[in-house]
Amino acid sequence: MKEYKRIVINPNIMFGKPVIKNTRITVEQILRKLAGGMTVEEIIADHPHLKPEDILAAQDFAADYLADEEIAFA
Repeated sequence: MKEYKRIVINPNIMFGKPVIKNTRITVEQILRKLAGGMTVEEIIADHPHLKPEDILAAQDFAADYLADEEIAFA
């Protein structure tokens, strides 16, 4: 299993959703902001404690997670 240095999963933080380490910002929140058209710079302006590497780590985590998923189309 790949180690993610910037992503943590803790059942006591945000109900166990993956978050950026030392924050309560979920990978999902970052991905939704990106999907909504926000740039990395805009996300960082909203959350100044984040770094560009945190945004990339969220994308990397999500891509790896989806790579292991089986998808069924109806």
